[in-house]
Amino acid sequence: MFKLLRSLLAAVLVAFSAGAAQAQPPVWIVKGHGSTLVLFGSVHLLPPGLDWRPPALNDAIAHASDLWFEIPLDDASALAASQLAIKVGMEPPGVTLSSQLPPKDRERLAAMAQRYGVPIAGLDRLKPWLAEVTLSVAAYAQEGAEQNDGVEHALSSTAPATLARFAFETPEQQIGYLSQAPTHDQLASLRETLGELEEGRAKYDRLIAAWMAGDTAGIRAEAVDPLKEEAPGVYKALVVDRNRRWVKVMQRRLAQPGVSVMVVGVGHLVGPDSVPAMLRKQGLVVEGP
Repeated sequence: MFKLLRSLLAAVLVAFSAGAAQAQPPVWIVKGHGSTLVLFGSVHLLPPGLDWRPPALNDAIAHASDLWFEIPLDDASALAASQLAIKVGMEPPGVTLSSQLPPKDRERLAAMAQRYGVPIAGLDRLKPWLAEVTLSVAAYAQEGAEQNDGVEHALSSTAPATLARFAFETPEQQIGYLSQAPTHDQLASLRETLGELEEGRAKYDRLIAAWMAGDTAGIRAEAVDPLKEEAPGVYKALVVDRNRRWVKVMQRRLAQPGVSVMVVGVGHLVGPDSVPAMLRKQGLVVEGP
């Protein structure tokens, strides 16, 4: 499921460390009347030690007026989000996740739970969206992925403390987009993620390779198209509708002077429904892929 779902990793570090000096994750630049937006697409968890920062991003942060993320990154917000997820992500008494799946998918769910050390009894009490997130996080943890290795935490922790930080959404809003999706859409997204987990690290390797090379077509193929095809309702809610809301925020920001660095999941920045595409349709000049 698109924004809270992370990806696998570990030995991929070896594959990419030799090419770190040529890191080219894509950057988009939008200019208004005396204002500039620098858009950077994040991969939320990365191989530890990967040198991923493109010079254009470092330069933008050095001259920025403010730094934007999807949600606040402080500990209090993270705790509140976790508590809310548990509150709204449990099935009511007498309802199980397994009871909503056909036999084949029940077997797949049990197999992935066993592979990644998630007790199936506990998983079975969760609504599909939270079960999906739980399995994904367990998979990343097993491969050594840490949240602090992700783009957002790396940028926030190294940017000047005096640099103002803002967020497009609250954690409550983001969880709401997940939890309010129709059950059939949640189940479709869960099946798509089960397929990714069954594939193992290969999909994540491909995504990181495309991202490091600035290959937007490759990013789209790995991070956007599968969700759009398998769970179009979730795709609309988590990608398209959110992009539209963010574009409105960006348009308001462009009316003010200064430089804003805006960091969102890279899947929001590629393809025909992306933020850059929407900004271009509004008549704005967007430099970048």
